[in-house]
Amino acid sequence: MGTRLKVLSAFKALHRTRMAVFKDDGAALTAARLKINEEFRKNRNETSEENIKKMIKMGSDVEAVLRESVLQMEHVGDNKLLLRPRESLLLENVPYCDQPKKKS
Repeated sequence: MGTRLKVLSAFKALHRTRMAVFKDDGAALTAARLKINEEFRKNRNETSEENIKKMIKMGSDVEAVLRESVLQMEHVGDNKLLLRPRESLLLENVPYCDQPKKKS
């Protein structure tokens, strides 16, 4: 895949992740969109293949952090927050057992 396509792919992935992570939060959606567009516009005239690859790697790392680490919370009272986790962040609650089961 050409460098131009990789850059476009990273750009689209960041925007798709932004839409999923900040769903129903207009202010965060707008701020993230502006920041993503600003960073790509700032580096628009970069010609060094090495620097472009580093920036694509950074973009994919940022996308992974957003997708895996960011949670939405909403104020519902004076001292209360409502956590709205995405389906992809929920894990099966399996108890840990540090002793292996004995075979009978």
